[in-house]
Amino acid sequence: MRNYFLLTIVFFSMIFSCKNDNTQARVEVKTTTFQVDHEVIVDNLDIPWGFVFLPDGSMLITEKEGILYHFKNGKTTQISGLPEVKLQGQGGLLDIELHPDYENTGWIYMTYASPEGPGNGANTALMRCKLDGTSLTNVEVLYKAEPNSRRGQHFGSRIEFDNDGLLYFSIGDRGNRDVNPQNIERDGGKVYRLLDNGRIPPSNPFVRDRNAKKAIFSYGHRNIQGMIKHPETGDIWTHEHGPRGGDEINIVEAGLNYGWPKISYGINYSGTKFTDYTAMPGMEQPLHHWTPSIAPSGMCFITGDRYPEWEGNLLVGSLKFQYVNRCVIRDKKVIAEEKLLSGIGRVRSLKMGPDGYIYVGVENLGIVKIIPKK
Repeated sequence: MRNYFLLTIVFFSMIFSCKNDNTQARVEVKTTTFQVDHEVIVDNLDIPWGFVFLPDGSMLITEKEGILYHFKNGKTTQISGLPEVKLQGQGGLLDIELHPDYENTGWIYMTYASPEGPGNGANTALMRCKLDGTSLTNVEVLYKAEPNSRRGQHFGSRIEFDNDGLLYFSIGDRGNRDVNPQNIERDGGKVYRLLDNGRIPPSNPFVRDRNAKKAIFSYGHRNIQGMIKHPETGDIWTHEHGPRGGDEINIVEAGLNYGWPKISYGINYSGTKFTDYTAMPGMEQPLHHWTPSIAPSGMCFITGDRYPEWEGNLLVGSLKFQYVNRCVIRDKKVIAEEKLLSGIGRVRSLKMGPDGYIYVGVENLGIVKIIPKK
């Protein structure tokens, strides 16, 4: 199935702002036109939370409901052998990523809501495994957040590797904003960093803190559902959901506090305030934020020569407004944005494919490829 979209490329005039208030560069619309096709590559998917390309060009796709699919040669096959996945609110089978040396190691990494461990309910776990035909083998749980909770919010989660082969993954605040994100002795509201085998890197920022969770890399996050390594600098970029307003893009660094919920550009869903501050000493400012919230999910940088005008741009999916958001970056600032595939559905995941095309996971649709028109 192929559809044609006439995309309006939106450029922004800049409104200058003070770092500590609620304004930043905003849009004044000027238009040119650019056409792309989109083609559904994998159909009949519900919530394709994450997907990866295997060396042969086939895909592994995580469905939130707790199903792992292998898509190859036009056929979708269910893979067996997953650990128990708890379907609880926003929790389920979440992200998937390959080891950077997958062809030699065979390791596949996934995050999911797990009922294992103390407490009722579930919390986010990270596992690794290998694929043998239509089954998973060598399943190992590398990290399990504790305690479990019956709350259905904010499991995260995304996975990424850096240039040194260190593994990063996110866990949301689990709906416990006033306790988890600012406390390094508790799980939740954090980015974590591990060796590829699940051990703690000796360079982690809190390894010498007796009571801290040693896997923590950064803290003060609400619910990160986008994470990507910058193709040139190697920095780890993330985005996270705000409440009503205040979705953020950040570059995470070791030991830094990203402020949630002490500082935020958002408010409660009811319209009331939970903080009077958008900045405090010792807390990082986002490099970009959205108000109203776009509900970001999925994230990738555009690389290769398929989209020469967009080289180096950042793509972010919007669940709320159902489009792909293209961000033009200059000096670690978003200077322009464009809405792609408006109205296509809730965009859950994004990936650059081995063929150089952009692939998009869309809820209740499937995996879509974006093809520029000549």
